[in-house]
Amino acid sequence: MPQSPIPNILSLLTFLPLVGAIVLLFLKRPQDLPEYHGGHAEHDAPHAPEKHPADPARTTVNLVAAFFAGMTFLLSLVLFGAFRSDYVESLTRNMQFLETANWIQVGNITIQYQMGVDGVSVLLIVLTTFLSLLCVLYSFHTRQRLKEFMVFLLLLETGMIGVFCALDLVLFYVFWEAMLIPMYFLIGIFGHERRIYAAVKFFLYTFAGSILMLVAIVWIYQVAGTFDVLSLSNPQTPEGKKLAEYGLRHPQAMLWLFAAFSLAFMIKVPMFPFHTWLPDAHVEAPTAGSVILAGVLLKMGTYGFVRFCLPMFPKQAEETAWIFITLAIIGIVYGSIVAAVQPDAKKLVAYSSVAHLGFVVLGIFSFTQVGLMGALIQNINHGISTPMLFFIVGMLYERRHTRMISEFGGLKLVVPMMSTMLLIAVLSSIAVPFFNGFVGEFPILVGSWISRKTYDIGGYGTTALAATGMILSAVYMLWWFQRLMLGPISRPENRHLPDLSRIEWTVLAPLAGLVFWIGLGSHFWTQRMDVAVEMILPQHMEAVNPDLPIQQVLDQQRIETLKRRGVVPMELGTESTRRVPPVQAPGASTPVVPPGPMGGSVPPSPPFPGVPPPAGAGQATPPAPGVPGGAEPDNGAPPAGPPSELPPGSFRGAPGSGAAPSGPDTPVSGPSSGNTAEENR
Repeated sequence: MPQSPIPNILSLLTFLPLVGAIVLLFLKRPQDLPEYHGGHAEHDAPHAPEKHPADPARTTVNLVAAFFAGMTFLLSLVLFGAFRSDYVESLTRNMQFLETANWIQVGNITIQYQMGVDGVSVLLIVLTTFLSLLCVLYSFHTRQRLKEFMVFLLLLETGMIGVFCALDLVLFYVFWEAMLIPMYFLIGIFGHERRIYAAVKFFLYTFAGSILMLVAIVWIYQVAGTFDVLSLSNPQTPEGKKLAEYGLRHPQAMLWLFAAFSLAFMIKVPMFPFHTWLPDAHVEAPTAGSVILAGVLLKMGTYGFVRFCLPMFPKQAEETAWIFITLAIIGIVYGSIVAAVQPDAKKLVAYSSVAHLGFVVLGIFSFTQVGLMGALIQNINHGISTPMLFFIVGMLYERRHTRMISEFGGLKLVVPMMSTMLLIAVLSSIAVPFFNGFVGEFPILVGSWISRKTYDIGGYGTTALAATGMILSAVYMLWWFQRLMLGPISRPENRHLPDLSRIEWTVLAPLAGLVFWIGLGSHFWTQRMDVAVEMILPQHMEAVNPDLPIQQVLDQQRIETLKRRGVVPMELGTESTRRVPPVQAPGASTPVVPPGPMGGSVPPSPPFPGVPPPAGAGQATPPAPGVPGGAEPDNGAPPAGPPSELPPGSFRGAPGSGAAPSGPDTPVSGPSSGNTAEENR
């Protein structure tokens, strides 16, 4: 497993913001500036610079909060740089930087502190630390309860990072619930007029789903005897086998377990019809709260589907995929139509999130790798474009103290730089080519088009209906931009609004840069998720429509990908692979296939239908009598038969276990002990 340049980097990354919050508690409280509750003025006068006496305590709080948020972001960049996109280890589901320790021991019950990241979670961690830093910088101007505001932001960051790192169900649940508390206070204390109603509604909705998930977690422990996510997600471990066998014996109970997890994640996304808490929370939250809510918290729902529902309940997820696809498409169309008629700019952006995250759910439950990849990259894209929109709406509110779209118009003549940034965010949101939104939504629609799950609902018309969301998003977003920025200046109050300040440039410019970076160089980001996508949705689980000729193209692409990693497919349409990098013999013009782990050479065979065998396939070593595949008997090989039981929490094939993994989903290691192509070479 790759080693981090910093020991225990995940723990340090998770709890560094918590340390910053504790340090802030011991600092002197800054004086509140005269302004309406929560930092929002009552009057409608244009924003103008105000002179206030210097307050060293305010400066100290801002700098300390920015230091800890900045150091956390830098640590996430170190993690991102040390992450190996080509690392493959099925026993640990390709997790890197694993940290494991006993946390709670009560009788025979053991709850572990287990952390790790793969290509999905590492990008979400970088997004979380990046947006948290921007929110801290933007909140320097918070006028009332500045210290408390920064404390809640840092506490929230710890909870969010912990959710994306946790690999124990109880530890995950603790972080999942912990991040609700600071967000509740950010909305309830620093929000707008109906902040208490919005905060309570947000908490009750999400907490209700979380309680059902906790019941399911306890139920799973009674069945499998562990909270270890890696063991439960791997059918080759004793715990994973127990869970799978329980599903065969009690399919109805397994469906209820899947429903309990799914409901918690559906509320968090939020999916239709569990979305009603989102507009209220967005509208009443302060700007930084709306940014974190849209940029990170909503991603926890889609992350939960990918991390828990698909690996732990694959059969149930496949059987109920039509429900999620249907609700996702309803959310896409409904969210777009409702957004178009909103008079409040912030509520318009909130309903657009319902539509955009409907695309993400559609990609996940299309059960195609291209759709899943599109969903994961769209998760990141939405965390860039929508926070950018919320930042700009907050900037307009601070200047005019209103969010009503009718109060604006012609602002392009007054604030041209803000208008440019808003146009970039709008084009990103409607998925224009060369912007980041396109590289997410287009693969999702492709995955939906070739998916048998989507086709079974309503044919190709199902995907066509989902694609109308892109058209509708252009309608309401461009119309919104036109009413805000274009045309004549309709209000005299808007004639003297200031353009972007230094802090506002610092917040918006990096987001605009990422919009184009992902839109023009998406491979830099998607390559880190390739291995994770193949682990979450292996080829034999894909639901590609067999009536389409795309299957042969996907097979050929898969072969090329495996060859680049030094893996040779061995069986038709399965995940069985053997890591046998070609060895160049002295004086030979072609590589020589090295011997297999049981002696004889491996005869190349066409791994997929329609793919011609490689040159020299007819020169394979003839099979030995009674030995499949031409391999000689090996007295040192482990005997056939049922695998021996291992202690809970261990993995087959792990060092010291004395057993090798088996099954169609587990690579068979060759003579080399490494796990990657580089180590084999």
